[in-house]
Amino acid sequence: MTDPGILPWIEAHVGRGQNAVLQGVALATGTLVQEDLTTVAAAFLAGSGRISWTVAFVGCFLGIWIGDALLYLVARLLGRPLLDRPWVARWVDPAAIRRSEEWFQSRGTWLLVACRLVPGTRLPTFLAAGFLGWPFGRFLGITGLTVLIWTAGLLALAEALGRPLEAGLRSAGIPLWIAPLLLAGALLFPRRPIRRLLRGIATAVGRWTRWEFWPAWLFYAPVAVQYCRLALRHGGLMVPAAANPGILLGGLVGESKFQTLADLHLTSPDFTAEAWRIPNGPTQGRRECLRAVLEKHPVPFPFILKPDVGQRGAGVKLIRSLAEADAYLEQTGEALVLQRYVPGPHEVGIFYHRLPGEARGRIFAITEKVFPCVTGDGRRTLGELIDEDPRARFQSHRYRERFRSRLDEVLPEGRTLRLVEAGNHAQGCLFLDGAWILTPALETRIDAISRAVPGFFVGRYDIRFTDIDALQAGHRFQILELNGAAAEATSIYDPSTPLRRAYATLFRQWEIVFEIGAANRATGTPAASKRALLRAWWNCRRGLATVPVAD
Repeated sequence: MTDPGILPWIEAHVGRGQNAVLQGVALATGTLVQEDLTTVAAAFLAGSGRISWTVAFVGCFLGIWIGDALLYLVARLLGRPLLDRPWVARWVDPAAIRRSEEWFQSRGTWLLVACRLVPGTRLPTFLAAGFLGWPFGRFLGITGLTVLIWTAGLLALAEALGRPLEAGLRSAGIPLWIAPLLLAGALLFPRRPIRRLLRGIATAVGRWTRWEFWPAWLFYAPVAVQYCRLALRHGGLMVPAAANPGILLGGLVGESKFQTLADLHLTSPDFTAEAWRIPNGPTQGRRECLRAVLEKHPVPFPFILKPDVGQRGAGVKLIRSLAEADAYLEQTGEALVLQRYVPGPHEVGIFYHRLPGEARGRIFAITEKVFPCVTGDGRRTLGELIDEDPRARFQSHRYRERFRSRLDEVLPEGRTLRLVEAGNHAQGCLFLDGAWILTPALETRIDAISRAVPGFFVGRYDIRFTDIDALQAGHRFQILELNGAAAEATSIYDPSTPLRRAYATLFRQWEIVFEIGAANRATGTPAASKRALLRAWWNCRRGLATVPVAD
């Protein structure tokens, strides 16, 4: 059996690292020693937030796949030449080798698939494939597919069993590196966790069959290809940065949410949720700034705190007391936006666009946002309610992180708990196609608001309202945010939307952004530099890493 000392090594070199590439390399190295145990350890680290699930999957997948290929190549390059050695040739029957080659050629595919499932058979099978000259390309294809499925399955199973195990170990004061050993045992010899194990498998399979839950790197790959195609057509990768001259980098990344809200409040105060900026700097100075805002303006509790440079709803918190506000300020030194809380209870995302020179703009898409809830039955814990909910289980990692201190709480019968406050799909909000909401009056109102904002041509409004009839009439709503060129027509995330239609919508959206950027560039809007974009992206990524978990 492999020395369990590999586990503390993984904890030290992977779990505490900050660089995703180095984390992936460390995991890949661990798989060369013991692949299954390393994969379970990676799932444990990802589930506890030490590394991302993308790093866990890519690092383990590549490490295992490369290790398989190395075994093949060792046997292929070193094994057959040994037959030419006189002391070996005397003991080897060439006819027997030919028969073995023919046998492996006809059964090799199934052997490679089967050995992935049977411990102890992989090493001899892979060496035999290389020694008997099985085609290397076919070997890579079969092992790549089996490793992909095997790694994803192990990660899903380990995730399903890992969270309660971590909580138990912490409470017992047992080192966390022991958890992968226990997880591996639970996976090989499941007893009580059978039901949860099966549910974890069903959830993992369900995520892959529902494209809205795919990892971003996978879903956006075709969109990246479309972006590059449009960049070639319009003459530059930075064309979208000119789409909104009044917003930093057009709203691709790094723009100030407060600045756009300030522009909106100046031009359309009746439709904009009032906000103030808390600058970055020492905690004490920011605490004094926050209290000064609360004293000068009648801002009641609760109110919203969120990063001034935000992304995908990260760090959006509903603040109910000064103690919660102080805790937020102590966790991050980034500039923040303090905003009046708009209870809604309804929210929509409205994607708008207008070509420069056009007298009137249009609404491209509307997203109806639904905030998932669970209802207590007096028996099950909050964690169980989340895991067993038909939809919440697919984003249980978000909800569990958000309510980590309440997962063992039993909700009273009939008690309803809202699982997310930020109207963002990445934070667990359900998005539906809201095309039915569009009316001429609403489009006219959004167009008037948009044309009043200096240098704005394309983006998405996040809006809360109480009465749907009033919204459709263009009245009584509050704008929470305005996102620029990188915003999405998020109606595509409706679970009933086919993948092909989702890509068609995103492709058309980026065509519009490039058309607007090219038109503005032709009239003198200066081009932004790639360096400025990368710097803004890095600052945004670094800052958001310090903000609290979003509500």
